[in-house]
Order: sequence, then C-alpha cells, then structure tokens
Amino acid sequence: MTDTRKHLTGLEVERLLAATKGSRNEERDRCLLLLMFRHGLRVSEACGLTLSQVDLESRVLHVARLKKGLSTTHPLRGDELRVIRAWLNERKKRQVVGDAFFVSERGTPLSRKTAWVVVNKCGELAGLALPAHPHMLRHACGFALADQGADTRLIQDYLGHRDIRHTVRYTATNPARFERLWR
Repeated sequence: MTDTRKHLTGLEVERLLAATKGSRNEERDRCLLLLMFRHGLRVSEACGLTLSQVDLESRVLHVARLKKGLSTTHPLRGDELRVIRAWLNERKKRQVVGDAFFVSERGTPLSRKTAWVVVNKCGELAGLALPAHPHMLRHACGFALADQGADTRLIQDYLGHRDIRHTVRYTATNPARFERLWR
C-alpha cells in the first residue's frame, strides 16, 4: 500500500534534518528545513525570507505570510538560534551581498526549485517511505502543534490562516484532544 500522507511525522523531520550532515550546504539546508518545519513556512515564504526578518537579539522571526495569510512574529528557540548562527557565519564567509536570508552557492536568493531539491534529496538520504516536498514541513508543523495540545485557534494564528477550515485538519484527527473526556 502506498503512503499518501501529505505531512511528515516528528521522527521523519528529525531524520530529514540529520540527512543534511556532510552535505555541501549543510548549514543552509539544516537551517532551511528547521525553520520551514518550526514556523510552518511555505516554500516561497522561506525563499523570500530576508535578514531583517530574523532578529537574533530579540530572538524572534517576523513571518511574512503569503496567500493573503496573516503575518506574525514567532519566538526563536535555542536550537533554531544555533542553526541560524551557523548558517549566518557560513553566509558571511561567502561574502553575500543583499538582504536574502537563504542564498544559493552563487549568492543569489534561494529559488523554490532549489528548496524542493533540498527537501526531496534529504528525504531520499533519510530513507523516508514517501517522497518529501516542502509543503509537508508546513503540514508537519500543524500536526506537531496539535499533538502538543495547542488550541485550533492558536494553530490558526501561528500558521497565518485566515479561515479556520484550513486549520481544523490538524486537530480533527488528533486523538489527544479527547484525553480529558471521561475522567
């Protein structure tokens, strides 16, 4: 039977991140995958990320949502700050000019196509049971937040959904939401 899931599990995301080890663009790719997962970034949002949206001093990421989504500011966790700093150090060595946060080896803003290749290649290296693509990380974020018990409205705000119908998929299938019933 073919796996038709449109998201990755937490363990699959960990394997995807581990698959960046030793790659030519290890720091960039690990940072890209982690931020896409943790912040539910669409591929175009990740590729369009600018240096000014990443505030290391305040430990926040200013997420500019596309598709008429609601933009938000998210906290950055310690592990995210570490991979961001590692990527920024590598980016500085490349003497990149411009405000694009993620760049190609030539120093140009990272393309959607390259991001797709990174996710797919890491998925293959990780031995995932299904072909990975960038939007799976956004869905993985929604399901991970639901698994942690986050309220549907909070997930809606975090992912920038204007319509709650786009959010309920994450909580509707989560058995943890029934845990407090019948005590």
